[in-house]
Amino acid sequence: MGEISTSASEPREPARPLPASEAPFDAIGLSRMLLRSIRSGALATLDQDGTPFASLVTIATDQNGTPLMLLSRLSAHTRNLLADPRCSLLFAQGGKGDPLAHPRLTVVGEAVQTSEPRARARFLARHPKAKLYADFPDFGFFALRARAGHLNGGFAKAATLTREELLLDLTGADAIATGEAGAVEHMNADHADALALYAAAAGAEAGLPWRLTGLDPEGLDLMAGDRTARVVYPERVSDMGGLRRSLVAMAARVRGGTGAPVP
Repeated sequence: MGEISTSASEPREPARPLPASEAPFDAIGLSRMLLRSIRSGALATLDQDGTPFASLVTIATDQNGTPLMLLSRLSAHTRNLLADPRCSLLFAQGGKGDPLAHPRLTVVGEAVQTSEPRARARFLARHPKAKLYADFPDFGFFALRARAGHLNGGFAKAATLTREELLLDLTGADAIATGEAGAVEHMNADHADALALYAAAAGAEAGLPWRLTGLDPEGLDLMAGDRTARVVYPERVSDMGGLRRSLVAMAARVRGGTGAPVP
């Protein structure tokens, strides 16, 4: 019997995405940026007969990056989640040209209702118009308890992520959660100029009325109309003093070291 030959025309096993820790690009940073900056995405749930069902929902994030949604019990996807919480959520950046050339992230897990006041506050800060119906009796807030993520960062950039890689560890940063509301209010009231600097430094469009919608130990979430920007600190902060020092340093760096202090 002759040797069995192999050739380039024979089918090959498809390449599998690398774990984020082994990816030749910052898969964790890109995934967290998508989590924090995308305000709507495709929610995939399971109908009672097991049929996949996809719908469009609005999204915000909790301090650690957990996706948050405001859903109506009258919607098919909500009925599906109440019967079977397993789901996935697609965060797609979009842009000009080929849609598949832009990064997107799929998060899989279970969606559960939450009455956590911070979840409500952070969602409504990201979607102010939702205040019109957030208190309707058929609406409720849901948190997606992530189990894993799959990132496609564009051509030849794919990676899988664990829950720990997707979400931010808040250990030791209770002071940031406690002081968030006051810091957000103060920055928006007194330091709109600094927020504009942070947005521009992060590559966002200049000249827009950027506002702070939330902050966490890793960065700031900014919004101007329908546009968003994620600003990452030079290093993690764990208390309000560290936050202030980081914001001062960031503003000074953008201004060439001569800027007025910010809180």
